Amino acid sequence: MSRLGKTAIKKPKGTKVVLREKEVEIQGPKGTLVQFLMPGIVIQDGEEELSVSIAENGKVHKKFHGLYRALLNNMVIGVSTGFSKYLEMIGVGFRAEIQGKKLKLLVGYSNPVLVDIPDGIEIKLEKPTVIVVSGIDKQQVGQFAATVRSYRKPEPYKGKGIRYRGEYVRKKAGKGAKAK
Repeated sequence: MSRLGKTAIKKPKGTKVVLREKEVEIQGPKGTLVQFLMPGIVIQDGEEELSVSIAENGKVHKKFHGLYRALLNNMVIGVSTGFSKYLEMIGVGFRAEIQGKKLKLLVGYSNPVLVDIPDGIEIKLEKPTVIVVSGIDKQQVGQFAATVRSYRKPEPYKGKGIRYRGEYVRKKAGKGAKAK
């Protein structure tokens, strides 16, 4: 049995859990998330906490015990406070703009890159070079941030590109002058 899976999930005030046969729905002040459940995973809904256990002692169910606990914990955090990722653009002329439901990236290509903003994701620009991706679904926020970052990953010689806030990019030494 998973050690992480045994720990209870604290439910903040304003969070409501609806258990159905094959899914669990968590509602909160920021929105609603639904997670389908594998047969053999049992969820107990208490007054102030939520716990996950397994019905059978099979190997397959043991593998998913901690996973489902982590997924439900992320759902509870998402509908109560939300998730956000910060992306920093480093490079001369690199900037971002929001045009309706699209994010326009000027990252050194001859044409700007237009990225569709999916439903459930909110984009803010702290500065023209700092993008804040936020939403209630942790996986969706991380995936969109990774997609935006993939348009110009940080390169190792000058460090130009799009990186997460706090990400360290190890720089390589360029071609040195020949020694005589």
